[in-house]
Amino acid sequence: MSKQEEIKKKTNFSLFDFLYKYGTVLTIIILLVFFSASSDRFLTHTNIINILRSISIVTIIAIGITISLSVGGFDLSVGSVASVSVAVVISMFVWYQQNTFVAIAVALVIALVAGAINAFMIVKIKIQDMLMTLATMFVFQGIALTYTRGAVISQNMVMANGETAQGVISKSFAQIGKVPLIIIIMIIVVIIVHVFLTYTKHGRYMYIIGGNMEAARLSGIPVDRYRVLAYLLSALFACIGGIVLGSRVMTAEINAGAPYLMDAVAAAYIGFSVGGAGKANAIGTLVGAILIGILQNGLVMLSVPYYAMDIVKGTVLAFALALTYYKKR
Repeated sequence: MSKQEEIKKKTNFSLFDFLYKYGTVLTIIILLVFFSASSDRFLTHTNIINILRSISIVTIIAIGITISLSVGGFDLSVGSVASVSVAVVISMFVWYQQNTFVAIAVALVIALVAGAINAFMIVKIKIQDMLMTLATMFVFQGIALTYTRGAVISQNMVMANGETAQGVISKSFAQIGKVPLIIIIMIIVVIIVHVFLTYTKHGRYMYIIGGNMEAARLSGIPVDRYRVLAYLLSALFACIGGIVLGSRVMTAEINAGAPYLMDAVAAAYIGFSVGGAGKANAIGTLVGAILIGILQNGLVMLSVPYYAMDIVKGTVLAFALALTYYKKR
């Protein structure tokens, strides 16, 4: 290879490396400029708050996927776990007239049971994670449908026996899904997970496992224990996302968490390339969610039909995956 070819190769690599590290941020800046020029309402304070509020639930659920990715796994059941969580937490108020603490606690316990099922089947039975969580995605989705009897749970709903539900959703619970608390919860979740994965030995162990599981095992790291922890945390954050969703809409709609799966997966994978991290990370996931939120909000302002949104989101995800896997070569 000639010297000129070597220089050209290095230049091309540097350009690709730059785009890999900062492409997401540059895309966000370009979208901000484009949508701002297209609509005077885009960069208003109200709309910025709307974007942050819209990405809060996606980000929290995506953080769960991020943790599962950190150990080399993948959790497709988070959307269904969120659906179960919404159904349980709202039903605790409406059907059983429980207080906020009990409603949230029951939802968290059930979500952790779901995470434990995933962990047991993946870690102990050794079923491939994507296949197992695909199966449990349908199982948990069916559980949510069966529990709600295929109906929306809401205050003053008519029960199966013809009576009106007496339970009322507490005012304290209703505040969780409102601004600014919903945004604050998202930021706290991102910071906690970022610190956990980046600055604690447990987080570093999880990254080591994700990089080379066998090497981690040979070095004395309790691999199975951390993989179980990852799926428990994934279910936990999916549940928190579901609880926030329930507070925001004040009802438990049929499979309420399912639409968040694709956005959460996209946000987590986009995060791989942010800052050149090359691995799942909380800050990158937040940036990925912001990119998706800006896209959705801007396209709505441009009157793009809602049924075309998935084309855009799918394209963004495909591009993020292309960057991630090309970099790994």
